[in-house]
Amino acid sequence: MKFVIKHEIPGRIRVCMAQPHMTFRQADLLQYYLQGLAFVTAAKVREKTCGAVVCYTGDRSQVVEALRRFEYGAVQPPPGMLENTGRELNARYREKLVLQVLIRFAAKLFLPAPLQHARVAAKSLKYLWHGLRCLGRRRLEVPVLDAAAIGVSLLRQDFNTAGSVMFLLGVGEILEEWTHKKSVSDLARSMSLNVGRVWLRRDGQEVLVKASQVQPGDCVVVRMGSVVPFDGVVALGEGMVNQASLTGESLPVRKEQGGYVYAGTVLEEGELAIQVKKVSGSTRYEKIMGMIEESEKLKSRLEGKAAHLADRLVPYTFLGTVLTWALTRNVTKALAVLMVDFSCALKLAMPISVLSAIREASAFHITVKGGKYLEALAEASTIVFDKTGTLTRARPTVKEVVPFGSHSAGEALRLAACLEEHFPHSMAKAVVRAAREQGLEHEEMHSRVDYIVAHGIASCVGEKRVVIGSRHFVFEDEGCTVRPERQAQFDSLPAEYSHLYLAVDRTLEAVICIEDPLREEAPQAVRRLKEAGLQKVVMMTGDSERTAAAVARRVGVDEYYSEVLPEDKAAYVRREREAGRTVIMVGDGINDSPALSAADAGVAVSEGAEIAREIADVTVAANDLRELVRLRRLSQALMKRIRENYRAIVGVNGALILLGVAGVVPPATSALLHNASTLAISLKSMQNLLPEQPEGEAGE
Repeated sequence: MKFVIKHEIPGRIRVCMAQPHMTFRQADLLQYYLQGLAFVTAAKVREKTCGAVVCYTGDRSQVVEALRRFEYGAVQPPPGMLENTGRELNARYREKLVLQVLIRFAAKLFLPAPLQHARVAAKSLKYLWHGLRCLGRRRLEVPVLDAAAIGVSLLRQDFNTAGSVMFLLGVGEILEEWTHKKSVSDLARSMSLNVGRVWLRRDGQEVLVKASQVQPGDCVVVRMGSVVPFDGVVALGEGMVNQASLTGESLPVRKEQGGYVYAGTVLEEGELAIQVKKVSGSTRYEKIMGMIEESEKLKSRLEGKAAHLADRLVPYTFLGTVLTWALTRNVTKALAVLMVDFSCALKLAMPISVLSAIREASAFHITVKGGKYLEALAEASTIVFDKTGTLTRARPTVKEVVPFGSHSAGEALRLAACLEEHFPHSMAKAVVRAAREQGLEHEEMHSRVDYIVAHGIASCVGEKRVVIGSRHFVFEDEGCTVRPERQAQFDSLPAEYSHLYLAVDRTLEAVICIEDPLREEAPQAVRRLKEAGLQKVVMMTGDSERTAAAVARRVGVDEYYSEVLPEDKAAYVRREREAGRTVIMVGDGINDSPALSAADAGVAVSEGAEIAREIADVTVAANDLRELVRLRRLSQALMKRIRENYRAIVGVNGALILLGVAGVVPPATSALLHNASTLAISLKSMQNLLPEQPEGEAGE
C-alpha cells in the first residue's frame, strides 16, 4: 500500500497512508497487522490523520517493506476482535466532550440573555427531578445536593452560577463514564476467549484442528483444565464446569448429556463431547461486559469507602448551610456552603484513579480484573510461587529418554506424547514438542485418557494400563515396579533434570528427563519484591525435595515446600490469611488453581493453563517475572494517589467553605472553583502512576 514517511528517528517511524480518510475498522486492521510483526515493539494508528507511528528493532527497510505489502483485505484478525477494540468508543466520547464545551461557549456568546436563562432553566429540570426522586426514596444523597445548589441559584435568578454548576457536572459525568467504559471494555477484551486449536471428533477419531474451521453442529472434545471453546450442548460425558467468569458462581456446575455449556467457561473435572451451537466469540465478550458492569468486582475497599463517605457527607453539607444562614442571616454565605461539597470529587476521582491504574497495567501486558486486587497487591506481606513454569521457564525441554523395558526410547516418547498432547501443562507440551521434532507421528491408539491433577495421566492401550507422571503417582499410587536388572540404572538417573515416569502394566518402561531451567531474572525479581515490602517469599512445588532445595537456594526464597499437592498449596494460603496476612499466589498450572482462588490476589502467568488464567485475578506476561515488581509498585502508587486525593479534596473544599462563610468568595466563584478543583483532581488521577512507559512508547 502507498504511504508517505512524515518523520523518522532510529527505531521509530511516523507514516501517513495514501488515502483520503480511514475508518475505525481500517485503523484496527492496520494496528493488528503492525503489532503482529516480530520486529515491531509498539504501534499506534490514528484514524483521523490516516497515520501510524511504528517503533521497531533492526533495519528500517523491513518496516517499509511490511507497510508496502499491507492490504486491508489480506488481514484476517480473530473473530470478534475488531468489534471490541474501543477505538470507536474513544472517538464517541471525545466528540461528546468537545460538543459539551462548544455548546456551552456558543450559548454564552451568541444567545441573548432571556434565551440563555430559558436554556438553563430547561436543563435544570433533569437535575431537579433526580434530586426529588432521591428524596422520594427517603435518601439524602448527592443528587439532592446538586438539585438544591442548582434550585437555589435559579430562585435567586443567578442563572450564570446554575449554568456553570450544570456544565461542570456534565463534563464530570462524561469523563467518568468514558473512563469507566474504556477500562471495563479493555478488561473484558483481555478476558475474552482466544482459542487457537480444538479437538474435533470426526468418524470416531479425534483430530486437532484450528478453531476457525469448526462449524455449528460439529462435535468438539474438552478435557479437564481446558476452556470450553464454543457455546453448545453436551453430547457425551459429564464434568464440573467453572462458570465464574460469566455468572459469578463460586462453585463449579455439574454438566452432563443434554446440558448447555458456554464459551469461555472452564472444565474443572471430567471430559465432555460438545455439539457446537455457536462459533462467534462476541457472545462471551458481551456476557463479560454485562457481568463487570453489574457487579462490584471492580471496586476496591477504598472506592467503596469513598462512595459511602460521599453520600454520608450530604446531610452535613445541608446542616452547614442551615447553620451558616442561622448565624449570619446571609443567604449568599449560606449558598457558598451549599455550592461546595466533598461528594462530587470523592465519587469521581476515586474510581477514575483505579480504572486508570488498570488501564496502565494493561499497557505493560498485565490484566487486572478489579480494583480490589490492586489494593490486595499493595497491602500483601506474603507471596507464594509455584516452581514449574513460574520460577522456571515455561518451555521445559526433553533432554533424554531412558528406556527400562521392551520399548525403545523413540517408542516410549511416541507413547508418552500420545497421552500428553491432550493436556495443557508445560511438561506435557515439552514431551509433545520433542516427539514432533523427532518426527514421531502417532495415531490415537489409547482409550479414554484420565488426568489426575498434580500426579499424572492414566489410560489403556489395548488391554494394557499405561500411566505417566510423577514418581509418587507411578510407584506409590499405581504400585509400579522397576525390573531388578535395571535397578542400578534407575538409581543413577541424572539428578539435574526433572523426571517423568512411563509405566505399562505396572512396570517401568522409560524415564523422560526434562530440563526445566530457572528463569534468569527470578533471583532479581525475588530480591526486588522483598525490597518493595513483601516480608515472606515462599516456593511450593510437587517436585522432589532435592530439586526444590536447589531451586530455592538459587532463587533466594524464605521458605520452600516440596512434593505438595494442590490442596496443600491452597491450605497454606488459607493458613497465612487466617494469621492476618494478605497473600499473593503466583502460578501457571491446573494444580495451582485452588491456591489462586484462595489467595487475596491470584496471579497467573500468561502462557499457563487456561483454567489458571481464568480463575486468577491478575495475569502477567510470561517473559519476565520482574513484571510482578512493576505490578507491586503500580498498586502501591495507586494507594498513595488515593490517599493524596482524599487530602486534596478535603483541603480544597474545606478552604472554599471557609472562604465562602467569611464572605471572601461569592457563591458563583465558589461553585466554579469547587468544580474546577474536582476536574483537576480527576484529570490528575488519569495520569500514569509509574514514570516509565512501556518499551517503544516513550517517544509517542
